[in-house]
Amino acid sequence: MDSAEFAFLTNIIHQEWTGLTVKKHKDLKGLKTQNLRDHMSEAELIFTALAELSTRQIAETDEAKGLQENAKASKKGGAVAKNARKELESKTGKNVVTGENFLPPKKENKKLD
Repeated sequence: MDSAEFAFLTNIIHQEWTGLTVKKHKDLKGLKTQNLRDHMSEAELIFTALAELSTRQIAETDEAKGLQENAKASKKGGAVAKNARKELESKTGKNVVTGENFLPPKKENKKLD
């Protein structure tokens, strides 16, 4: 599997569990070139890990081969995390996916006059 296919499958997983593409999630957080994971909350990271773990185990169980079969497994794996996210949100009344950044923005160097 090449990097473009990997990115395609990653985006399927991400979009399924968050309801957002990776690009839209980065936009929500106001990120340009920064790594999205570096700016995710603890909950966002945990649900991403759940989605990825679920996808891998489903793909292994289904013996997924090729891009199409792995895309189906990616959607199923993302759905596991989406269902868990919705359950948590219903219990807490708080959104898991937010525009908040885990890391503070870089401070600009102040110039001396």
